[in-house]
Amino acid sequence: MEKKHNKCLVPVARMLRKNMTKEEKHLWYDYLKKSPYRFTRQKIIGKYIADFYCAEADLIIELDGSQHYTDDGIANDTQRTNFINQFNITILRIKNNDINTNFEGVCRYIDRYLRENK
Repeated sequence: MEKKHNKCLVPVARMLRKNMTKEEKHLWYDYLKKSPYRFTRQKIIGKYIADFYCAEADLIIELDGSQHYTDDGIANDTQRTNFINQFNITILRIKNNDINTNFEGVCRYIDRYLRENK
């Protein structure tokens, strides 16, 4: 199994933290940052960088824009999921559109997952 942390990606992760999408900012500042569960942003796992990670719940939250629904995006996400699952980490994929149109529902979904699976 590949090592879980890749120091070469640290500068990329820092850049991504500084340049979050509007959906990432909304979820982070209006929900995850205030959560009783500790989340980190742009967590490096192998050759991948997860949007949000909660070690306590072994959970990654990925926000997916339209590029994730192309053939290449689907193939890349499948490969990424298979790698991350080696570490017994669950990935919740949330569409950017859901953040924009049903933010409260997204928060309830995450809350329910954390209560039932922590």
